[in-house]
Amino acid sequence: MQTTAIQPEQFRSSVLAVPPLARDASEKICPGENAKIIRYLEDGGVSMLLYGGNANLYHIRPSEFHSLLEMLEQSAGKDTIVIPSAGPAYGTMMDQADVLKKFQFPTVMVLPTKAIMTEAGLMTGFRRFVETIGKPAVLYIKEEGYISPEGAAELVRDGLVSFIKYAIVRKDTADDVFLEKLVSLVDPKLICSGIGEQPALIHLTKFRLTGYTSGCVCINPALSQRMLKAIHDKDYDLAESIRRTFLPLEGLRNEINPIRVLHEAVALCDISQTGRHLPLLSGISTTAVDRVRTVAKELRNAPIP
Repeated sequence: MQTTAIQPEQFRSSVLAVPPLARDASEKICPGENAKIIRYLEDGGVSMLLYGGNANLYHIRPSEFHSLLEMLEQSAGKDTIVIPSAGPAYGTMMDQADVLKKFQFPTVMVLPTKAIMTEAGLMTGFRRFVETIGKPAVLYIKEEGYISPEGAAELVRDGLVSFIKYAIVRKDTADDVFLEKLVSLVDPKLICSGIGEQPALIHLTKFRLTGYTSGCVCINPALSQRMLKAIHDKDYDLAESIRRTFLPLEGLRNEINPIRVLHEAVALCDISQTGRHLPLLSGISTTAVDRVRTVAKELRNAPIP
């Protein structure tokens, strides 16, 4: 596992995968099945992993956080970047910060929440978390009202942010006043597109963001890697063609639930047995299983152009 700070150029060589977290029948974290996902991603050319929402770290038991970090540290290849997440509640993230100090992850993402918070309070909590772990953290901007572009820029200027994961969904990706303001205040090299393949082409071209995160990369990592290369090679027709290949599974994720569908898709196309969801989530309906299996297998078997 890479332990040194992440460099912006690394986002040009690897998609930032956001995998599910495999659990066994008793809902315990399963090292063997998680290792399968990691090996599959690494074999497909991915060298950056982020464990956050898709891993349902919102609801992880505090008592299993240390073993999760140990498992991730031991399972990743020597050159693979692994980013765990903390929070979203202030008390949770600060207790997790004490655990994180014992490990050498290059950075940690703070999970976002709009429940019982103010922007000023968030910024204070983010500062305290970074001071405790002793390294900059990932700022995850998922929706309006969490933090302003000006607030994010202040945290960046103060050296508290390793990079920003930008994931506010827009009806028209190209029409984003918030992101326009953000890239005017923060170097786009420090901002990663955080909503998968679908907005990545526009985010990386019009707004000049540094790279993109993906959940569906877990199904066909080599194809998502090819899209990233096509964008940087300015082969936009190829990038658009690959983007459309990911659309059916992303469509089901948007229709049903992004976390739940990806968790099931990884298992339904035989990459890893991800197990049951940790409550407060639940599995997809039996009527949705066949639909997810079909599009997941089609995506896994899609050729690499």
